[in-house]
Amino acid sequence: MLLRHIPFLKTVFIYSFTAFGGPQGHMGMMVKTFVQRRKDLTEDELLEYNSFCAMLPGPTSTQTVALIAMKRGGIPLAVITLMLWVFPAACIMGALSFLIHYFNIGADKSNKLVLQNLFTYIQPMSVGFVFYAAARMMKTSIKFIATAAIMVGSLIATLFIESPWVFPCLLMVSGIISNFSNNRIPTPQHKPKKINWNNLWLFVLLFVIAVILSLLAKRGSWAHAEVYHLFENFYRFGAIVFGGGQALLPYMLYQYGDQSITHLMKDSDLLTGFGMVQAVPGPVFSICSYVGGMAMSQYGGMWQVLGCIIATVAVFLPSTLLLFFLFPIYENLKHHVIIFRALEGINAAIVGIIIASGIILFRSMAFDNSDFSLAFQWHNLVIVVITFCLLYFSKVPAPFIVIGWLLLGLIQL
Repeated sequence: MLLRHIPFLKTVFIYSFTAFGGPQGHMGMMVKTFVQRRKDLTEDELLEYNSFCAMLPGPTSTQTVALIAMKRGGIPLAVITLMLWVFPAACIMGALSFLIHYFNIGADKSNKLVLQNLFTYIQPMSVGFVFYAAARMMKTSIKFIATAAIMVGSLIATLFIESPWVFPCLLMVSGIISNFSNNRIPTPQHKPKKINWNNLWLFVLLFVIAVILSLLAKRGSWAHAEVYHLFENFYRFGAIVFGGGQALLPYMLYQYGDQSITHLMKDSDLLTGFGMVQAVPGPVFSICSYVGGMAMSQYGGMWQVLGCIIATVAVFLPSTLLLFFLFPIYENLKHHVIIFRALEGINAAIVGIIIASGIILFRSMAFDNSDFSLAFQWHNLVIVVITFCLLYFSKVPAPFIVIGWLLLGLIQL
């Protein structure tokens, strides 16, 4: 049965090599790829999936891609899609851990310059994708004064409150506000979705086993005990981190950096990885492949490869199990009038959050802070506008736009 999904899986694999810009940038590419070109789902469904995933711990864009696959072919297709989506970024970041450890590329200014020039246009291009996603979603989500007010309020809150907890809080408040209107009634559900409790029990069981093995390895001074610690650490990260890949940084600094008990890597090396993952397509959570490799680098090459694999599997596993368990419950609940009305406010809040994310990303790169100057970088604005216009007014496939900007960066080397 999976043979009929090969065109979809091929699209996912290509998308995994061209999806730059983090969760917000990924949304723009999802609209272009899975909604407009392939028509795997509608824009309303995509926005609904993204809203649901934003309320869960773990990588939002990864969970959204999994739900698109789940809609087409159930959990088996979703699992294969997840592996295809994560694989390229995980390999790139895992390879970076070897480069940093064995060749000290992090201290080589010439190599840094080459990479910087190659990805010169990718960040502003990603901002263009962000604003494109917001523009498309505004058409379907912002229909009344109330939803416009929720969108603006969410935008302002996201701009001025620097905390990953602002996202679930905004979604909750927006859902409550939109329930003050009683004009909309949901369509009755014909057949409730079946809930698989095994996913929840497996999530809890793995958590307990990981903690026990980590404690036993520490107390018993097991050989290569760091393997057990690594799985427990990253499984915990995947289960409790809200706010996307950027929210992982403080957890990893505390667990592995200069001020940690383990002191398995330098803060500078960790920050090098976080800088590089911004220029890598795919999920920002792929930084875990890099950190896992660096944490195990002291034991040799084979153990370093194992560290990359363990960290990657451990960080994506809990959020995936929670997704498979909670989404059928959500599908049943959304047909209740309270949940149905809440979705309207939640969708409006998501649009505001996406716009704010685009502004924050643009603001971080629009000014040249060297020599204490604040010279506005006009070429970044031009790239954002060109990317937005290509997406909104033309039929150029999203991967071609990404490749075009990469080639332009390559020309200036």
